[in-house]
Amino acid sequence: MKLYLDNCMFNRPFDDQSNIKILLESEAKLNIQEKIRMGIYELVWSYILDYENEKNPFRERREQIGKWKKYANFDVEVTDHILRLAHSFNELGLKRFDALHIACAVAAGADYFLTTDKGILKKSKFIKDICVKDPIDFIRETLT
Repeated sequence: MKLYLDNCMFNRPFDDQSNIKILLESEAKLNIQEKIRMGIYELVWSYILDYENEKNPFRERREQIGKWKKYANFDVEVTDHILRLAHSFNELGLKRFDALHIACAVAAGADYFLTTDKGILKKSKFIKDICVKDPIDFIRETLT
């Protein structure tokens, strides 16, 4: 199973863990990453993940997240097809970078796009090209 984790997912364990939802999402994300390391899931990486991660002002986070690229089975570069896909997602109300992330996931044939971004999750019902889930719902769905 191919998974695309967006930047929010990679950053979740660095967020304030005093909120139970954030804590549970962090634990779910760490579980997913362990399964990626074990080869149970395939990770899709992209140029837009690189770009956003490089803009992270926190050096430790930037370095830790950047290490995940070596676990990626797929590394998506920008193409006209991806830009067109992103434009169509942008027209659904998704922000520019969010649309680019989703377009990269779709172009790579990812089965799931995993995020903790509430804006993406709210608009996910309009996205027919890929299954969009938060990490908790993903684990709940794939355990059954």
